Amino acid sequence: MKLMTNLFLLVFLLTACAGEPPKEDGKALLSEDWQTIETAAKGSTVRFYMYGGFAHVNNWIDTFVAKEVKDRFGITLVRVPMDAGVFVNKLLTEKSAGKKVGSIDLLWINGENFKTTKEADTLFGPFADKLPNYVKYVDKGLAANDFGYPVEGYEAPYGKAQFVFEFDPAKTPDHPASFEALTDWVKAHPGQFTYPQPPDFTGSAFIRQAFYAVTGGADQYLHGWSQDLFDEQAPKLWAYLNGLKPYLWQQGRSYPKGSAEMDTLFERGELAVNMSYHPLHAQSKILDGSYAKTVRTFVLAEGAIFNLHFTAIPANAPNKAGAMVVANFLLSPEAQLSKFNPANWGDFPAIETQTLTTDEQAAFRQVDLGEATLPLSELGKAAVPEIPAEYLEALEKGWEEHVLR
Repeated sequence: MKLMTNLFLLVFLLTACAGEPPKEDGKALLSEDWQTIETAAKGSTVRFYMYGGFAHVNNWIDTFVAKEVKDRFGITLVRVPMDAGVFVNKLLTEKSAGKKVGSIDLLWINGENFKTTKEADTLFGPFADKLPNYVKYVDKGLAANDFGYPVEGYEAPYGKAQFVFEFDPAKTPDHPASFEALTDWVKAHPGQFTYPQPPDFTGSAFIRQAFYAVTGGADQYLHGWSQDLFDEQAPKLWAYLNGLKPYLWQQGRSYPKGSAEMDTLFERGELAVNMSYHPLHAQSKILDGSYAKTVRTFVLAEGAIFNLHFTAIPANAPNKAGAMVVANFLLSPEAQLSKFNPANWGDFPAIETQTLTTDEQAAFRQVDLGEATLPLSELGKAAVPEIPAEYLEALEKGWEEHVLR
């Protein structure tokens, strides 16, 4: 083992000194202890490919995370903004071209994108059990599946999200209480409601939430993909969404391309209701001055879907050791606490706070979630799970065929 470790470090250092990224043997890396992996990552560069549409998230990565991994591990973190669908296609193209060493070290990913990349054998792993913070702090049962698809150690949790709506009672005193009531509310407020165009993550979440609501709930979909069940139930969703369409922003002739555009429309007063897959999003926007202090968050009676989001490492990542160290840091109590604060991001912890020390638990309790945020007890009661990724894919394709056209 000592000889293997020394050879591994020698290869790493020689390639790093030559100005090239380290090209590790993944299997050999997974056989090393954590100290050896940290040592190998020291002084390297990690290229983190992630959705770039959230300015506050970008700032948190570029400041807090980049500084901490530099100070602690000598790692230079480079954030590369890219939609998940784009980097998924990049990985698939590299795979088909036989490219052994790519340019991506770490990914922010989940859902159907994880399923696609894992089934294509473009991910490195299983690596999650090598991360000390994963072993120590993560609920392994909760993290075992991503949209019903087995993770098997090829992802590490990053944060926890839940779908909510936002409105400003100072401008619009009432909001719909259910998806059933949403139809009448939209008709009474024409042009003031819409949702991002799927496959945007928030827009896709909205149609999944509506799918639950108009077809009798999520439980029926949690036992795996059924084409017959989808064919039976999906027409109810298309009818519901097409019923809303004439009363949407721009009469449903076009849809915002993503969450950032939705935020802008809401800030300008063009929309009376916004939506987010981050329950603390409204408070974050209040703190940065984008939202009025009177904005509040709500959920509908049919519930609010939640999930974990993850990081993963490509199979051809040039710096797998550095990627593992960054993924592990992102699961540290320090990083999760900083991320939880709506002044920084406002993303729920991916770790279980009861596993922390008394002082660390107190620090999480002391985070001011703000008046815009729903009480955690209310969010907990409203929580409903995500459905298997096959439904997500079918819903996005069906929406384009039956609603967009």
